[in-house]
Parts: sequence; structure tokens; C-alpha cells
Amino acid sequence: MSVAPGSARADRVDAAVAAVRAELVDLGQAVDRDSVRDVVRRAMPLLPPERTETVVADVLAAVRGLGPLEALLDDPEVTDVLVNGPGPVWVERGGRLERTTIVIPTRDDVMRLVERAVAPLGLRIDLSSPYVDARLPDGSRLHASIPPIAVDGPFLAIRRFAAVGVSLDDLAGEAIGALLAAAVRRRRTIVVSGATGAGKTTMLNALAAEIDERERIITVEDTAELRLPHDHVVRLEARPANADGVGEVSIRDLVRNALRMRPDRIIVGECRGGEAFDMLQAINTGHLGSMTTCHANSAADALVRLEAMALLAGVGLPPEAVRRQLERAIDLVVHLERRADGSRRVASVVPVSAGDETTRRADGSSLQELVA
Repeated sequence: MSVAPGSARADRVDAAVAAVRAELVDLGQAVDRDSVRDVVRRAMPLLPPERTETVVADVLAAVRGLGPLEALLDDPEVTDVLVNGPGPVWVERGGRLERTTIVIPTRDDVMRLVERAVAPLGLRIDLSSPYVDARLPDGSRLHASIPPIAVDGPFLAIRRFAAVGVSLDDLAGEAIGALLAAAVRRRRTIVVSGATGAGKTTMLNALAAEIDERERIITVEDTAELRLPHDHVVRLEARPANADGVGEVSIRDLVRNALRMRPDRIIVGECRGGEAFDMLQAINTGHLGSMTTCHANSAADALVRLEAMALLAGVGLPPEAVRRQLERAIDLVVHLERRADGSRRVASVVPVSAGDETTRRADGSSLQELVA
């Protein structure tokens, strides 16, 4: 929903917003459809009923939620909402970027959207902390950056939580989907790799859905996105430091904590640093069938990146020792790519063989041919 600045409708909405803020927001009253309708009717008694409802909807969007972005977030086909500073809002729909008719006129308007998004979450964004990552109540992931680090900002990016699950067959085809499901049931350790937006979390959800319902699963994420259809799931989410620089709970902290919670499997939403070493330790001490994701350009690159990240843990082990642990811990790398038409599909499934770097290969070319 968009209201053109300077139009008669915009003037009505602005007047109604001012009335609602004075009579409800500033007094701490409930801001719901009925209360807003009452205020609008008193402020605009001559407004026809059908226009009253339109103004009520506009006011609700303006004073709660994310204002003009709410309509985009309600669209089930939209996966990303992108505000590149003042100007038109962009979305990703069906894997393709599209310019919308919604326009955020000024930097101040963008800043108000950012502040409205993060304030209820107990977070802040200002000159001393010019970016923020957060999870919205519906599970969507939000990132915002403001000047000085965002030169033309402020910027806002929202990755929507997909309410409808995607199956292994949808991502990999029936034959490879069946192979991956069997690998999960046989407690193979799996790494999902791919670029940003390739569908790694979607694949992780689909793989985890194949875990036996009797198993206890601990999920560890920077921003909680996994939605597993099991009764015995414990979800852990990292926490950034507060405004005073204290209170941080890292992914590494949570992985080590998860080991004390009697897990059958540990699922780390994404390995980005030293937690890769803790993940390897967990797998090599009996937690087979665990899973994680990482950013990489190929399955082989994923193994190299995991090795480098494990070394960032600073435990003093030589690279050769870390490599041997990696090769014995990881059974399978599933690499995803986003195609030109916007679809996300499995590009390769690579079993990992222990040994030197020359053995990091698919053990049968037929497997790669099936998923090409």
C-alpha cells in the first residue's frame, strides 16, 4: 500500500495519524483497528464509510509495524525487501529483483522505519553503533546500516521467513532427494554450501525434516530461522553485545553449551568463524548426523573455508591436524546455486573422502551427473 505525497489521500492520512498519535499513542492506549476507526470517524465525520476503512488501514501501517513496507511483507511471493536509502523500494520476487511503486521520500523517513523496526527488539542504531542485525516477530531477518558506514544510506534489508516449507525433491529432484533423505537417516554429517540467497537455510530445513522424530535436536543460529517439524527441538540464538559492549553470547558459546544439553544432533545455522572447530569437535565426539551451512562458491571451496574457519579458533593445532579432523567429520557437501531464472537448485552433492586434498572429490561421476 502506497500513498502519494501531496495527494488529498495523503493529507487525510497525515491528519488521521496526528490524531491517533495524540489520542492513543501518546497516552499509551491500544492501537488496533477499532480504536483507530473511532478516532478517524471523530476527526473526519464527513468521510464516506469506504474511504474511512482505507484511511484506517493507512494509519495502522503508519503508526505500527513498518509502515509502507507492511504490504510487501504480507505478500507471500516476496522473499526480500530492500530499501536503498530514500527512493523506490525494491523486492525480490520469484528470484528476481523488482522496483516497486512504493517510494520512501527522505532519509528521515528511512531512519524512522529503521528505528521503528529495532526499538521493540531492545536494540539501538546510532553513530556509535551504525548497523544492526535483528529477527522480526514473524521470523524475518533484518539488517540496517546508517551513515557514516552507509554512505548514501540509511539502508534496510529484510529477508522474509518462508512460511511454506520446501521439500528435498523440490530442491534436488526425486532421485537426489531420496539419496539425501537416506543420508540424513543414516546419520551422515552434511555441510550445505552456496552463495548468499542460494537457498542454504531452506535446504537445511528440508534435510532436518528427515531426522527421526525421537531424536533430540539442538539448533544454534545467529538469527533463528530454522523451523523443524519435531517435538524435541531446542533453539539457541546468539546475542550481540548491548550498548555498553557487554552481554554478547557468540555462536561458539552456544555450540559449546549445546554439548551439555544431551543432543542427538547439533545443527549450526551457519559457520562463519571459530565455531567451525567446535562443530568438528562435537561431530568427532559422537554427535554424528549434525549439519551446518557455509558460504562458498563450490563444494571443494566449502571444505577449504571450513578448514580456514576452524583455524580461526586459535587452539594451536597445525593445519594438517585440523584437515584430518575435517575429513573424518564431514561425510557430504551439498552445494546449491541460484539459476538465471531465479530458481534455487542443488548443483552438486560431493561425498568427502579422508586423505589429502586430491581425495576431496565426488566418489562417483554418476552422482554429479544426476544433479547437474
